[in-house]
Amino acid sequence: MDEAKLMEFVHKAVGDVGALLAGSMVVIGDRLGLYRAMAGAGSLTSEELAAKTGTAERYVREWLGAQAAAGYITYDGDGRFTLPDEHAIPLTDETSPAFVTGAFETALGAVIATDRITDSFRTGDGISWGDHDPHVHVGCERFFRPGYVNYLTTAWIPALDGVQQRLEDGIRVADVGCGHGASTIHLAKTYPSSTFTGIDPHDVSIETARKSAADAGVADRVGFEVAPAKGITGQYDVIAFFDCLHDLGDPKGALEAAKAHLEPGGTILLVEPAAGDHIEDNLNPVGAAYYGFSTLLCTPNSLAQETRTALGAQAGEARTREVARDAGLTHFRRVAETPFNLVYEVRP
Repeated sequence: MDEAKLMEFVHKAVGDVGALLAGSMVVIGDRLGLYRAMAGAGSLTSEELAAKTGTAERYVREWLGAQAAAGYITYDGDGRFTLPDEHAIPLTDETSPAFVTGAFETALGAVIATDRITDSFRTGDGISWGDHDPHVHVGCERFFRPGYVNYLTTAWIPALDGVQQRLEDGIRVADVGCGHGASTIHLAKTYPSSTFTGIDPHDVSIETARKSAADAGVADRVGFEVAPAKGITGQYDVIAFFDCLHDLGDPKGALEAAKAHLEPGGTILLVEPAAGDHIEDNLNPVGAAYYGFSTLLCTPNSLAQETRTALGAQAGEARTREVARDAGLTHFRRVAETPFNLVYEVRP
């Protein structure tokens, strides 16, 4: 037994305990406006921060200590703390692609299902997306929305062959697995000549999406339907799957349905989590997060549906390409990537 190696792992494990708790601290800081109050404010005491946010000083003092120990804020001495500008953007700016708070909220909601997931390990049963804590649904939308806002219409759509011009001229688009509708609404705001239909089996998410579309002033060109991926109806020039194909019980069947409802010359836009094709390619911080999310959310959701393919969030390009080929989609091209996503152009 290598005692030094043993203690090295113990320290890592204790650090991971702190990281797990840090997720809760981030959600608290976001919900109470603590980060926003600290952003650009310089050095603050717990009394000053509590006064600015209308919170109880004793709780704020302990939260500040936890955040300083975790490295999210700095301790300046004499009971004063600072949120660095470089940390403020990921924690407060929901328009930045660096925004990470949504990931913490998703994780917080996901771990609530730990007991049920433990039982599922024994039974092999699945857990549907809609059966998770609402933190999962809200957090997931907040996590992926900055990527859509920053990349979808500026990089991903322009990378597709001829699609941007068609969207500007006016076509029909389906957004399968739309969730709260962030991608659907952003597309509608950018391309006012086109019409959009969001599809998702979770009725509560669809209600939220409809309200968001009305608030954004695009409800006249955006509709949302409660339906599974294979329940798509109508014909479309573009059918998009944003970060959802790997969650489906039957991804091949979903792509076959999309193919059947695609107009001649149409395009399937497929956005999936960033992943390599082999486990060793994903042994990094992003892979650790995605494997964790996949264990608690993505794989259980697939196992709760027919076919139970369970691609997992780290399926990688080769496996995704194989599913598309089996669905009769022979054109498969990676057109873009970010630290969190891979983007594919898919056609028959």
